[in-house]
Amino acid sequence: MLLVIDVGNTQIKAAVFEQNTLLKKEIIAYEDWQISLKKVIKKFSEISILVVASVGKLEKNDFLTLDSGLNVYFVTRESKFPFNNLYASPSTLGIDRMILASGAVLQYPNKNRIVIDAGTCITYDFIDSNDNYLGGAISPGIRLRYESLHNYTAKLPLLKRESPSEVIGNSTLQSIHSGVINGISFELDGFINSVLDKNDNFIIILTGGDSDFLAERLKNTIFANPNFLLESLNQTFQYNNND
Repeated sequence: MLLVIDVGNTQIKAAVFEQNTLLKKEIIAYEDWQISLKKVIKKFSEISILVVASVGKLEKNDFLTLDSGLNVYFVTRESKFPFNNLYASPSTLGIDRMILASGAVLQYPNKNRIVIDAGTCITYDFIDSNDNYLGGAISPGIRLRYESLHNYTAKLPLLKRESPSEVIGNSTLQSIHSGVINGISFELDGFINSVLDKNDNFIIILTGGDSDFLAERLKNTIFANPNFLLESLNQTFQYNNND
């Protein structure tokens, strides 16, 4: 049994897996991450391995003190991945994007794949049917867009995520919601369409904390799975340890 841990920019996601079956998922705040993870480990006494990937503040040594009886496997760029990395600057490619690409290849063989992770940032990753990672795009996520409008203007309020009723907002609040939410929706559809125009045999995977919220707003057919990174992290570990 594995405890898979995704250390993000603003929170930590953890999931207990038995082979490829997800048994339990937790979203954990940074301030009490050790206490929360110890509770999960205590509840699932058969956990023997921690599989960790981090783009946040925690490193491998932080997890070695959780339980001396557990093995800690930290996924890094030196791990084995089932794709050819053709990124022009491979040393700058985020480990989270590499894991998402890995999961897309392992789950959807012989297809062109776009993986969109809608979290703090929105990342787009394109892996072709020959398992070549070609690159993608990065843009601000929903929360960052709301916060930037508030932080870098004198009078615009800080709003929480809300679906706009119309494209044309009839108030400042509705105009902000339309600009943020419709802007992201148009961006997503535009990016997808630009790639679909040049390729076929596609699977489009939308994941991340805002995936369910955005999925219903998109015109393109997508596969929405908010747990895709955790599943991909588990599969990447299995891929590295099946030899």
